[in-house]
Amino acid sequence: MGNINQRIEQLLNSSPIFLFMKGTPEEPQCGFSARAVHCLMAVDAPFKSFNIFEDEEIRQGLKSYANFQTFPQLYINKKLVGGSDIVLELYESGELEKMVKEAK
Repeated sequence: MGNINQRIEQLLNSSPIFLFMKGTPEEPQCGFSARAVHCLMAVDAPFKSFNIFEDEEIRQGLKSYANFQTFPQLYINKKLVGGSDIVLELYESGELEKMVKEAK
């Protein structure tokens, strides 16, 4: 399991704002991932993403890495923020925009 955690951390290190999702930002493959992407784009968040359908090991590893079973999973500064519902709540309250501006 150590190796998969290293791979996840390498991905998280590649961008302060990182979204593990179903599909890509251009072509989300579920409504929840589409909603998270929409919220991030609405606050001009510069983010990277990873399509969990392309790597089953990462997909399964993330569930134990974050102790969070569903996707999408948004990370800011390598900390799990949450999934689609939490991202939407943060967006609607204005908190997401603040978090994005403070991300380094």
